[in-house]
Formats: sequence, C-alpha cells, structure tokens
Amino acid sequence: MVSLSLVLLVACYNVFQKDPSENKDFLTGNTDVYNVAQLDNSKKNEEIKFGHRIFNNSPKYLGPDEEHPKRTFSGNGLSCNNCHLLSGTKPFAAPLIGITKRFPQFRGRENKMGTIEERINGCMERSMNGRTMPSKGKEMKALIAYLEWLGRNAPEDGKIDGQGFVKIRIPNRPVDLDSGKSVFKKYCVVCHGDNGQGQKSKDGQTYTYPPLWGEDSYNNGAGMTRVITAAQFIKANMPFGTTYKNPVLTDEEAYDVAGFINQQARPEKSNLNLDFPDLKKKPVSTPYPPYVDTFSIEQHRVGPFQPIMEYYRKTHSIEKTK
Repeated sequence: MVSLSLVLLVACYNVFQKDPSENKDFLTGNTDVYNVAQLDNSKKNEEIKFGHRIFNNSPKYLGPDEEHPKRTFSGNGLSCNNCHLLSGTKPFAAPLIGITKRFPQFRGRENKMGTIEERINGCMERSMNGRTMPSKGKEMKALIAYLEWLGRNAPEDGKIDGQGFVKIRIPNRPVDLDSGKSVFKKYCVVCHGDNGQGQKSKDGQTYTYPPLWGEDSYNNGAGMTRVITAAQFIKANMPFGTTYKNPVLTDEEAYDVAGFINQQARPEKSNLNLDFPDLKKKPVSTPYPPYVDTFSIEQHRVGPFQPIMEYYRKTHSIEKTK
C-alpha cells in the first residue's frame, strides 16, 4: 500500500516531473527547431523575426533606446529574454513554447479571463516597469507571431513538459537574510555585481546579466518579487549554467537568496491595491497588501509561509503553493 506521506510528497512537490527530452510531440530547448535564422524572408517570417528581435532587445524596440517616444513602452533596460531564458525556450525558466494556446486564461490578479495581449502587457507594466502596448500595434503583433511560431509543434492545449518553474521544498521558517546575502556573494556577484546592478552587453543596450534591484530592475508588482516564485526560478537556472537537471543551490539557499534579493529597493508600481479583486486568490508570498488574512506584511514577504497556507486550507479550503 502506498503511504500517505508518499502521496503527499508527489502531490505537493511534483517529484516525478517529466524530462522534457522525453516528449515526442515537440522539443523543449534552444535547438535548431527554434532558430529564427532558418526562416526565409516571407512577410509572415519577417514578422516572426521582428518579434524575436523585440524579445531579445526590448530596450531598442520598446524601451529607453526606442527613437520614437510614442513607441516607448518599457521603463527599464530589461529584455524579455532576461526572464524567459534562451529566447523563451529554456525548461523551467518560464518557457513560452505553447503559451498562446493556453489563452484565453483565467488570471487571479485580474480575477477574470485574460488574453495573451493582456498577459504580455502585464509584463510590460511590472517586469519591464513600463506601460501597456496597443493590442493591435506592430510590436504586439510581432511578439505574438514569434510566440505562436515557438508553439507550432506544442500540443493543442499548449501544455509542455518543463513549463513554468521547478517545485521546491519551501523551508518552514522565515528567510534567513544573512544566509541569503552569503549565497549572493558566493554565487551571484560574478555576474550581477556586488550592488546587484548586473552587466550590460557589448552593444550597451541590453543586459547580459540583468540588474536584480534598483531603478533598472523589475518593480514591486512583478511576480518575481514573490519569494517562492523567485526561489523556484533561481533553483533551476542560477548561477549561470545551471539547469533543472543539475542544480547548484539547495532549496534553502535558493529560498534565502530570493528573499535577500527581494528585500532590496526597486521601482514601485502604482495602484497595487487593485490587484487580486478576490483577495483569497492572492499568492501567500505576495509582498504587498491588502490581504484577507491577519498575517503581517513581513510574514507575507519573508515567511514562514506554511502557517499562511494552512490558514487558507482550513478557512477557505484553498490549497496554495506560492
């Protein structure tokens, strides 16, 4: 008989995640199947390639380096590729293969069904610290063309192995900020610098290694400001060269360094009080109020998160994992 503890382990931590290389319907990874250089110069393929350029050099086409102020939508120097690694194809780095097939999609932050255009604009307002793009504008159309091309071989439902982030065992304690600072100094400063401001690429426009805090980083309304989300991303992708198959950091190290990074100053998004109209849908590690529980802002920011999760389980019959 399978023990209850084993069942809970599988359910809560997804320990039997599939290897993306075993999927027979499509490939997940930065291989030739996702190389835009193979495309000819047809009108449609030119749009796809333009979307790829926007994705990898967002400041030039959407941000501070855009020549026409009316087409300046991004408010920092980040590119889409700084979060969705390998041009949106790296497993467990929020890959975008199949993403367009998963929309319309219910989003708790807006408490409604949302379009792919709205999801992209969510990134523009938060991760890129900017403003929304016109849904019918050439930049939006090009980005969606690129995303549709990435997902051309994905299943009809758009769900892929390697989707989202890896699961971690969340430590049942608050973030240890001293430990997080030590992890940062040991593993992160070589790329992101002592002050967390990253390294610009040779072209001076994009970041090879993005800033993790400060005015050119994501704002406090971005999903990456949640400790659990950031820890999951870090676990499978950081330091540079890490993959989900060969993680460098332990779950506890990823958790602590995520907390340390997100305690640093960054741009502030306005109207955060309007997020999550149904506050019961708010992730437990969302670092800004209001909440529908009595736990402190500090606990929502650095944990421990298990008591908050237990509260929602008992009070609202909601299982929260982030």
